[in-house]
Amino acid sequence: MHSASTSGPSPLLRAVGRALPPHYATQEQLISAFRELWARKHFNLERLEDLHRAVNVSGRFLALPIDAYHPLVSFQQRNDAWIRSAVDIGEQVVRQALEKAGLTPRDVDHIFFVTVTGLAVPSIDARLANRLGFREDIKRTPLFGLGCVAGAAGVARAVDYLRAYPRHTALVLSVELCSLTLQREDLSIPNIIASGLFGDGAACAVLQGAEASGPGPRLMGSKAVFYPDTERIMGWDVVDTGFKVVLSAKVPQLVRDNVRANVDGFLGEHGLKRADIRHWVAHTGGPKVLQAFEESLELPGQALARSWASLKEVGNLSSASVLFVLGETLESQEPRPGDWGVMMAMGPGFCAELVLLRW
Repeated sequence: MHSASTSGPSPLLRAVGRALPPHYATQEQLISAFRELWARKHFNLERLEDLHRAVNVSGRFLALPIDAYHPLVSFQQRNDAWIRSAVDIGEQVVRQALEKAGLTPRDVDHIFFVTVTGLAVPSIDARLANRLGFREDIKRTPLFGLGCVAGAAGVARAVDYLRAYPRHTALVLSVELCSLTLQREDLSIPNIIASGLFGDGAACAVLQGAEASGPGPRLMGSKAVFYPDTERIMGWDVVDTGFKVVLSAKVPQLVRDNVRANVDGFLGEHGLKRADIRHWVAHTGGPKVLQAFEESLELPGQALARSWASLKEVGNLSSASVLFVLGETLESQEPRPGDWGVMMAMGPGFCAELVLLRW
């Protein structure tokens, strides 16, 4: 559990863009669509409703209009739709983030692209290089398969890169279109829960090396934690029809067993305690995960208010979730100079990523 070095000046978080697709459905509309879909399979529909209401999500944004999902039967059809939508929303959110930072695509030296909901070669970042007019010497690092942890992991990897190139600008782009992964033949409890919890969205963080100045927090350090022998806790089984969700009921317990020691160890390396942290930026894993964070870390009542609100309003956006909460924290009037913050997310592996921020 080695932390990234914090010697020398630290990279700067300049801005976070956030985008949601244009189509929205309330949880009630989605439940009724699933009722229709699964009634023919003699599934216990009351159980469906209980599971959907238990995730505390009021509605979700969707890559396509709700009626457009029905004709998408094969993995290829869904993945083709994913590529089209991912490029569109990716372009939108990169432009927005750069504008917030007062930069242009020509200023970008490296783009880290994270996703777990679709496959594309050339990757989405390459397709965006053509659309956005990045320089021809842009470096690209597409990261597939980190799942929910990738928002925090992408930022941590970008920080590592910027320590070596203190004059560079890096983007961390997350595009997650979870609705296009739904397995309609899968009546397992994990799939039913996933169909109620996960939503679509994209986020883009703009980071600059230590020589940049401007508002926004410095990224002081990061830590990756890998939990051995937990492969079946969370992930995909790649099947003929695409991505079939693996989601164990043990996730909240794994958080309870580990997160406190992980966070305390990380903060201790920087001479800090939990009481020193004013801003907690947590991935919106679901109600039980957020409760496990609150209880294990003994957080004050409103510490995760933004994560709870994001979960309710848009669902769990996989890797984009923690970046949504980060962007909202950044743009709120709350952080004061000298404040410390911790960004944290967990995902398949099973693993955690922690990032330390200082305003």
